Amino acid sequence: MATGAHTVEIPVDVQAVWDYVSDLEKWATTVPAYKEHEIINDQQSIWTFEGSMKGIKKTIQAQVDITEWNEPTNIKFDLKGLSDNFTGSGHFTSEDVNGKTTMTCRVEVRAGGLSGAVLTPIIKWAVPKVASRLTESIARKIEYSHSY
Repeated sequence: MATGAHTVEIPVDVQAVWDYVSDLEKWATTVPAYKEHEIINDQQSIWTFEGSMKGIKKTIQAQVDITEWNEPTNIKFDLKGLSDNFTGSGHFTSEDVNGKTTMTCRVEVRAGGLSGAVLTPIIKWAVPKVASRLTESIARKIEYSHSY
């Protein structure tokens, strides 16, 4: 299993963070290796990622199911590989700390089946980077949108 978690402090109130994070269209393209996504309904979407590692190009599709939606502090989700055998989960949490917001993104991914031996090293390398880059990118976008 691979785990990635990252926390940032954003100089805006928790509702502003929620308004941004709860709208997938605002931040989807900031996910590392993002190629495209398709909204199925309010709780489900299909994400496509494309990247290369050591000269090997790989496209991965995952189904994301929202399992909890608690405004303004918590979004939980499950992941299921459609192109490869993996599962996972994650969450965004926001907490008001003296008028600023502490936001955390946490993602866990487990590879299974025969492809697990191949996927596990890639996942262990990628998941922490994805959590960190995504959280930082969202924080920058929120700060930028509130700096005017």
